[in-house]
Amino acid sequence: MAQAMKIAIVDDEQDMRQSISQWLALSGYDTETFSSAEEALKVLGPDYPGIVISDIKMPGMDGMQFLKKLMGSDSALPVIMITGHGDVPMAVEAMRVGAFDFLEKPFNPDRMSELAKRATGARRLTLDNRALRRELSDGGQIMKKLIGQSPVMERLREDILDLGQADGHVLIDGETGTGKTLVAHALHAVGSRAGKKFVLISCAALEEEALAKRLFGPMLPEDSMLPAVEEARGGTLVLEDIDALSETLQAKLLSVINEQGTPAETRIIAISNLQEAGKTCEDALRPDLFYRLAALRITVPPLRQRGEDILTLFTRLSEQFSEEYGCDAPQVSAQEAAQLLQAPWPGNVRQLINIAERAVLQSRRGSGTIASLLMSDHEEMQPVMTTEGKPLKEYVEAFERMLIDNTMRRHKGSIASVMDELCLPRRTLNEKMAKYGLQRSDYLS
Repeated sequence: MAQAMKIAIVDDEQDMRQSISQWLALSGYDTETFSSAEEALKVLGPDYPGIVISDIKMPGMDGMQFLKKLMGSDSALPVIMITGHGDVPMAVEAMRVGAFDFLEKPFNPDRMSELAKRATGARRLTLDNRALRRELSDGGQIMKKLIGQSPVMERLREDILDLGQADGHVLIDGETGTGKTLVAHALHAVGSRAGKKFVLISCAALEEEALAKRLFGPMLPEDSMLPAVEEARGGTLVLEDIDALSETLQAKLLSVINEQGTPAETRIIAISNLQEAGKTCEDALRPDLFYRLAALRITVPPLRQRGEDILTLFTRLSEQFSEEYGCDAPQVSAQEAAQLLQAPWPGNVRQLINIAERAVLQSRRGSGTIASLLMSDHEEMQPVMTTEGKPLKEYVEAFERMLIDNTMRRHKGSIASVMDELCLPRRTLNEKMAKYGLQRSDYLS
């Protein structure tokens, strides 16, 4: 769920504080007011969940001093300054220091609401990105994102733990949508460089000249960042779409790698997203660069090889989307579970995320089926099946595990409620939970 944004209003005039607060409250914002900058600074920390609206002219610490304090604590905090009529130079200086924007008295309340909307949107994005970075720097948390008990996922997690502790460069390949970038984050998070820089560059997202500058420099004096090879020094540099590098940039990258020596000062994780039939990353890169980058290698398994992980993932995703959209998660029938297991999933986990979201939206409207969603993605498939058949026993067991898992989640681990809903005696339920690796402690609130 999106974090509710606050608006801190700082003004020494009580009437002004109240009028701004009332107007923004009517627009749906959660406001808090402060009569001085000093009072506000006691509350406004680096991760304040909102924005600030402050007058410039105040007794004691004035608005400009206040702004500088806030920018020193959190330079991404949006601060909207209220200036006196005609005080343009001060407004310009406030913008230079880091203010988000300014309002000139007397101001239009609608203009204030518009600025508040833009500022809170920017703040929410900043906080979400910070939370994601913190999560991705926690090896334990990120490994939990690699959901699944299938043999290929168990092996993937083992490979990540092993290679994370190694010091060589890594090549990650696999089909589109399998989660290769997540694996790169995990390799960094579980290794000795976890506390160091993690820099990710998409080699396919920039034109060659811009990519060369971003990777190797030189940067202009007005640029706010270092070249990626310098920015990531001592940490991890991830190069998505490594196969998109031109021969010239491949040569420059190889030179950087050779200059580092062994062990490498900066670890490079290369991600290959080649989708052309019959072509590999080895075909796209010069041999000396390929063998340096592929010293260690991880191939992320496609979704169709992950068996009942598909149902586990679908359940988790549909629960997340149902919470986001404020409705119940769709109940999956035995036939629909078989269809999910049989689908070829050319888009892998990314496609499954899309299907889960659309299934929740369909369920909210009370129409549509999972089969129709799968068919709409790939109308040429009749019926929706993989080329690899599975024994009926596997489909039955996968559905049974999903059904028990879902029921345990819904009843928050209440064994009695699950026994009642599924009409199972205690011993049978215990045996099946043990068989499928389900533990009651995982469901307790």
